[in-house]
Amino acid sequence: MSLKGKTLFISGGSRGIGLAIALRAARDGANVTIAAKTAEPHPKLPGTIYSAAEEIEQAGGKALPVLCDIRDEAQVGEAVAKTVERFGGIDICVNNASAIQLTGTLETDMKRYDLMHQINTRGTFLVSKMCIPHLKLAKNPHILNLAPPLDMKAKWFKNHVAYTMAKFGMSMCTLGMSAEFAKDGIAVNSLWPISTIDTAAVRNLLGGATVAAMSRSPDIMADAARAIFLRPSREATGNFYIDEEVLRAEGVADFSVYAPGAADQLAGDFFVPDEVFASSQTKVKRIY
Repeated sequence: MSLKGKTLFISGGSRGIGLAIALRAARDGANVTIAAKTAEPHPKLPGTIYSAAEEIEQAGGKALPVLCDIRDEAQVGEAVAKTVERFGGIDICVNNASAIQLTGTLETDMKRYDLMHQINTRGTFLVSKMCIPHLKLAKNPHILNLAPPLDMKAKWFKNHVAYTMAKFGMSMCTLGMSAEFAKDGIAVNSLWPISTIDTAAVRNLLGGATVAAMSRSPDIMADAARAIFLRPSREATGNFYIDEEVLRAEGVADFSVYAPGAADQLAGDFFVPDEVFASSQTKVKRIY
């Protein structure tokens, strides 16, 4: 089983977890559209849609870099149309693009509030909406939102209610669309890491090198995503998957390859329910 010949539409996939998912699919021989805003290199954020496309091609896939602001309905529509024109359809939609700001109510300016909701919640809804007519024609269609379980505890809201609302908006797309499109055989799931992932967001916003050293690589999310995409879409839908749990179900027992530099405990990620930590065989320090 592989993703050879499958077409993935990935929002915000020029770096980090989105790029890792793209590269893992590319190694199977998949087609990947990278729909993101980054056309020019950023001093603190490596990667552009063009460098991502080059990496995808080098990994064995076919790439289509599309400059796309997922807040813009016309741009998303055009990106989807270009994907279908180039590859003949869409099999998998990955809602990876996300904005973050961990501030309390009084410290959150409304421009940033709007940005998080426009990209996270509205962007996920819009990209999914545009892809669904094409997913209905696919043999094993999947939508995967990089969004957390809906663990409605006040501790996840009290320090950054605006961000949590925006991320949980993505999760609610999973909850609603999985039921809405079950009759069409479209799987709609969320995937979230049990530990922090070593990305630019962690290094720049969420603890820097200290937390990065306690994090796993994006490859664990990529491997988990691939495992989900290979599952029958009519059977595996409406789930809030945790990366480690997905891979353990696939028979993976040794996770050291994903965190070769971690000395002791890993840092637990936001939004992970207590019961997930309790059932994990991995040593995780809850820092959020």
